[in-house]
Amino acid sequence: MIGGPTLKGMALEWEQVVVDAADPVALGQWWARALGWTVLNDSAQEYEIRPAADRLPGLIFVPVGDRRVVKNRLHPDFRPDDHDAEVDRLLALGARRAHIGQGERPWTVLLDPEGNEFCVLSSRAA
Repeated sequence: MIGGPTLKGMALEWEQVVVDAADPVALGQWWARALGWTVLNDSAQEYEIRPAADRLPGLIFVPVGDRRVVKNRLHPDFRPDDHDAEVDRLLALGARRAHIGQGERPWTVLLDPEGNEFCVLSSRAA
């Protein structure tokens, strides 16, 4: 059995991904605009956004004192309807292109305002 045994009646629901941030409010606001998500909590200690108030999973941004110094071990991939238009939109919001050794690929690696990597995959139609 892959993953080991499960207990009858036990279930996990993916609530959120926690993102360490130098400025949780600014980074949370940026991701809310980038994704078109709803802000559930605008506290500087836990800035939370979700696709809608009653939809999971969400992102919660929490303060940390140290800066990220290596490539992220986890990053989101997004599949847009129009790759080029979405990359342009995200760049206009403040994302930056990243070159992490990916070479020529059908996706684009971007950085959010705090330098966290994420990918914009090829368009669905492609």
